[in-house]
Amino acid sequence: MPNQDQTDLIRNGQGFIAALDQSGGSTPKALRLYGVGEDAYGNDAEMFDLVHAMRARIVQSPAFNGDRVVGAILFEMTMDREIGGKPSAQFLWEDCGVVPFLKVDKGLAAEENGCQVMKPMPDLDALLDRAVANGVYGTKMRSVISAANPAGIKAVVEQQFEVGKQILAKGLVPIIEPEVTITIADKAEAEEMLRDVILAHLDALADDQMVMLKLTLPEVDNLYKLLVDHPRVLKVVALSGGYSREEANDRLSRQTGMIASFSRALTEGLSAEQTDEQFNAVLDASIQSIRDASVAG
Repeated sequence: MPNQDQTDLIRNGQGFIAALDQSGGSTPKALRLYGVGEDAYGNDAEMFDLVHAMRARIVQSPAFNGDRVVGAILFEMTMDREIGGKPSAQFLWEDCGVVPFLKVDKGLAAEENGCQVMKPMPDLDALLDRAVANGVYGTKMRSVISAANPAGIKAVVEQQFEVGKQILAKGLVPIIEPEVTITIADKAEAEEMLRDVILAHLDALADDQMVMLKLTLPEVDNLYKLLVDHPRVLKVVALSGGYSREEANDRLSRQTGMIASFSRALTEGLSAEQTDEQFNAVLDASIQSIRDASVAG
């Protein structure tokens, strides 16, 4: 069963979820934005050492705590490493008061019907067992919707909920993330289709099954209010999806009951070259702005 104190913090906390789960494909860009070029590392191991150092610096900042950051999503390699001399998930909860989540998907399959489902996850059970052993509360997995295509959206949501039930069976809370690409012309239509398909799957869950949803900030304000209010939904969180932090915060502030789960928008403005004082000041301002947008609705 999920930790009740952690459930209460996610449900009632006045903050947002930090996404610190860049994987192999997105790590070079995250490091580049942090001021660490590809000439700074010679292989994947060195690259992951550098991004872990970035994440550890964020988590160990005095600005990063459960008063404003209620949860954090970790990459598998981050869970397997230490921060502050403790396993990362343990440090998050015990030292920061932040609920730990784990990214579990292995990337995206090729596009079909304008959408991308997740690649197969044959080792998921073993990964979930490790997550439980590490004190992780929940998981996150991402699919992508790039067209208002009923067949594609149906396939994405069906897979998300199928895997979500596997995660629930381990006593973990799944964050179901069917991301809608922000640049598509039919974004509003795709989001309406997505909402209705998700609702049908939520209605089919058992009374004791609780999920979270991570959704692109919608074109129509409060489009997802029905999902926010659904009894099987612990929390609906928003991804920044490529919007600047300013625009993401502005859109989020108009959504009732949604909180942020930002990645790039959270780390915007941070640099490896900054002194700790400069770094902590930028991170503090970033966290405050995202927290304010999360509670505005």
